[in-house]
Order: sequence, then C-alpha cells, then structure tokens
Amino acid sequence: MAKAPVPPPPQEDEDGSLRRTGGERGLSLTERMAAEVASRLYATPLHRLRLRGRFPLKLLGVPVDPVPGDPQIGERILAGRLIHAGHTAMIRDLSFAAPGPPAAWRDWAHGWQWLRDLAIMPDQKLAAQAAEALVQRWLNEFAEFDATAWRADLTGTRLLLALGHAPLILSSSNQVYRSSLLSAIATWARHLDRAARRLPEGLGRAQALCGLYAAGTLIPGGQLRAELALSGLQALLPALVLPDGGIASRTPVDALALADLLLFTAAAPEAVGNRAPPIFADTLARLVPALRGLMLGDGEIGAWHGGAVIGGDALDRMARRTATGTELRRGGRWSGYYRLSAGRSVVVVDAGPPPAARLSNHGHAGTLAFEMSDGAERLITNCGGANGLGRATAPPLAPALVSGLCTTAAHSTLVIADTNSTRIREDGTLGAGVDEVTLALRTAEGGQYLDASHDGYARRFGMIVRRRLLLTVDGAELAGEDLIEAGPARLLRRRGDRDFDLRFHLGPGVSATPTADGMGALLKTPAGRIWAFKARREDGTAALGIEASIWVDADGAVHRTQQLVISGRTSKLAADLHWNFKRAGK
Repeated sequence: MAKAPVPPPPQEDEDGSLRRTGGERGLSLTERMAAEVASRLYATPLHRLRLRGRFPLKLLGVPVDPVPGDPQIGERILAGRLIHAGHTAMIRDLSFAAPGPPAAWRDWAHGWQWLRDLAIMPDQKLAAQAAEALVQRWLNEFAEFDATAWRADLTGTRLLLALGHAPLILSSSNQVYRSSLLSAIATWARHLDRAARRLPEGLGRAQALCGLYAAGTLIPGGQLRAELALSGLQALLPALVLPDGGIASRTPVDALALADLLLFTAAAPEAVGNRAPPIFADTLARLVPALRGLMLGDGEIGAWHGGAVIGGDALDRMARRTATGTELRRGGRWSGYYRLSAGRSVVVVDAGPPPAARLSNHGHAGTLAFEMSDGAERLITNCGGANGLGRATAPPLAPALVSGLCTTAAHSTLVIADTNSTRIREDGTLGAGVDEVTLALRTAEGGQYLDASHDGYARRFGMIVRRRLLLTVDGAELAGEDLIEAGPARLLRRRGDRDFDLRFHLGPGVSATPTADGMGALLKTPAGRIWAFKARREDGTAALGIEASIWVDADGAVHRTQQLVISGRTSKLAADLHWNFKRAGK
C-alpha cells in the first residue's frame, strides 16, 4: 500500500514562497505604441541620415564562436539549399524577403546563423564562395531598414556572426564587395546605438547589446559604443539571471542561448588581447551550474516552459568553456526548480510560478510537475516543448501539438476539471492562474523531502493544490502525496466538487502493466529495470488507468509513450492521493 511521505527531522532546509512578479500583464499599450513609432522612425530619411558615416577598412580581431555548426546543413548549403525548421529554400532563386517561410527560418536566415554551418566545412574555399554569395544576396535586398531583417535582436545576432566568421566572408579579393560588407557592419552598429535599448527586457535585448558591444570592441574607434553597450548589459543581466542562476523566463533553452551569447561576446575583447569585463564570467558562474542542475541521469535537460529537451552535447560544450562548468546547483530559491537525487535516481521539480507574460510567450501551465530518471533512463517525463529543437532539418511541430504541450495535462502533475492551472492565451503567453507557490524542503537521514503548493485553481474553483515528495536515501523509492484542499473562505465563491486527474507521463520505451488490484502497475524500462507503482485514495474512490501519451525528444521526433492516470472527484472540495514508485531489485 502506498504510504504518505512523512517529513523527516530537518537537517538542511529551505522554506518560503515565490510569487509571479508581473503576472499576466504583458507589454503595456504604451510600450507597444512606442515600439511601433520607433519602427516607423527607423524607416524615415532622418534615420537613414543618422546611419551615415565612415566604414572601417578592417576589423581589429575575430572572436571565437563557441557554437559549432552542423556539417550536414553545410553540405546542403553547398548543394544550393538553405534548410532550417523544416523549410527548404533553393539558393538559385532565393529571396530572403519572400513570404512563406516560417518565422524560425526567417530569424535563422536574417541572423546569418548559417555561417556556422559553412564555417565547419572542410573545404573552406568552397564554403567562402557560398557564404559570400549569400551575404551579397542579403545585402542587395536589405541595404536599407526593413522591419523584419533589421529587428534589433536579429541585427545584434547578425553582427556577432559576421564578426566571428569574418575570415569566411571577408576573404574575397573583390574590394567593392568587401567595402559594402564592412560598411553594412558599421551601419548595423549605428542602428543598434538607437534601437538596442528600446527593446523590452529579455533575451532579445541581450542579443542586441552583445552585438553592439562586440562591434564597438572590434571596429576601430568604437570605445564609447562598447562602453555604452557594456553599461546596458550590466543593467540587464542581473534582471535576466536570478541570484541563484536561474533564467527569468524559466525556460532552460533561453538559459543555454544566453550562456552561448555571453561566451561569444566575451571573446571579442580577448580577440584584441584584453580581458573580458567581469560581468560575463560572473553571470556565467551563476547561470551554468543552475542549468546543469536540471539535468536528469541521461545528461539531458527536460522540456520546461516551452523549451525543447536540451541534449548532452550542448551541456558538455558549456562545461568545457566555463570556470564553473562542472558544478551543479540543486535548488533555486528564486528560479523555482529543485533537484532531488540519491543513488541512481534523479528528480527535477518545477516548484515555481510560471513566467510573467512580458518575459515569455511560450510558457507552460505545468506547476509542480516533475521528471525522474533511473540512471540514464527516463522514468517520468513531461510531454515536451517546441522551442530550440536541436535538429535544424526537423519540421516545426504542428500548431495543435505545440498548444497541447503547453497544457497542464501534458505534465506529470495534477489537473482539476480538465482545466489548466494557468490560462494559456492564443498568443502563447500565460494569463491568470498560479500566482504563488509555497515550498518547504528538508534533507535528513531518511531522504530528501519536498512540500509545495500552488494557488492556480483558487480563484476559479476555491481549491489549493499541494504536492509532497520523499526520495529515499538510496534512491530506490519516490513516495508522493497529492492533495486538493479548500482555499481561504474569501475564494470560495464557486463552491462545488470537481473531477480531477493526476498524471504521470512515462519515459520513452517504458511499458506499464496493470496489477491485479487495479491500483498499481509494473513499469519496465528499455534496459529491463522494474519499478512498481502503487496508488490509493483515503476514501478508496479513485481509479487508475493506463493511457496513451507522447514525448518529444531534443530533435523534435514524437515518440508514442504511456501515462498513468489517477482519476476521481473531490469530496467537500478536497482529495488526498498517495502513491509511490519503488525499484524492484538493484
């Protein structure tokens, strides 16, 4: 019989609560209007006049790009095809401005990220010819401001890629081409002088400022530009990277993108023989251990808040390039992610509120969900995410699937009345719902204990959801209790019992066989390990089912999986579900 986790006497503890700062409010009407006015001004003759100036005769150095390209994509480019996000454009009749490609392809193309794929090719002469042809085609189409191609975040990315791969695109003996490209690089920097700081706080502003800082460092006479960009980064990065190293958007793929961006930018002063300002190393020292703390036993990070699974190669690359790359942070008082580990078992829990609408447009309503691994095998997962898929040739996920992955039901957590714990708007931002998550964390001789609650259903149904987890000291058992409790009397405007479902999505290749009593299952991993699952409700009214599910891997492949679902109905606005996973054998 499943037993409720009993909190051990505290030896190490953490208590408190996290509130959703900024909540459901996205950009204000004033901010949106200001962005629209700025975009219109950039297209005026006055702004074109401001962009005029001398172009550099050379660059002072070349920063090292920390992100390797994909040789398969490079081969396809040499063969005349630009492939990304499942979209293929034939280079012979390519127009970067043509309607039709998905947004992910346009951002990749306008950011010149295809330079990475050409830079890795063994025949650099052939790669340079292909790169120069694409650069010339792009410059012919976007010599002047374009609202999409010159978007500040893309311009910052394009600047960094152009500077980092200057040997590839500036090796031509054609002086007209070289001059036009160097002039364009200087012009983009002048544009960012005005546009970078007008972006809202987020990864996009960091991309713009990093490109601007690198340009100021590597274009002769850019010292003042570099100082102003660095000042912007010093103000921005503490807001993006929380004191415990978590990313403010709560999306691990954003943390990885920011880490790569900072490594690339820090290489700019190093390329001219100077040390990078401390803000880069200090931020990475917090960011990378927190990111690695989300790893399961397979060395990968699960899909949280819209981001895809992060493969082990990217994390290994980060470990090699940062001073704290091998460190691992287990808890996030500010970020809301917590790691429990013992023996071969690792459990990662989302015990924080969802990101504010202004910080993320792809958050998930998965508060209090967890993922679990046994060694290198995933036992419990969430269903996946769509942003940051690792394979460039993978087609984008279907819109209906992307929407479904955001729901509470796509996570290993409790759902009331088949309703998301936080509302998901049509534009992907999160509305009202979870506002506060409380947490108590204990570590003692018996194991690691976590007790957390959220108020996502309080205003709608007058109910609070609580989850308690206990991972034993040998990692052989995870005991849990999920409760629905009546909220404060002031929130009980909509009295009435509701149906609920407690879901555990099983990892890829994990099969489930029901036990004879109907309230348990034997789980078999691909390696043949056996875990026994048992569940019960105090009043005996819940039912356990085994249903179909899916899991989206790091490359965007959709795997058919199973899920355990405990279903029932509240009684007097309450329910108490006990369950445990116990490893059979060693």
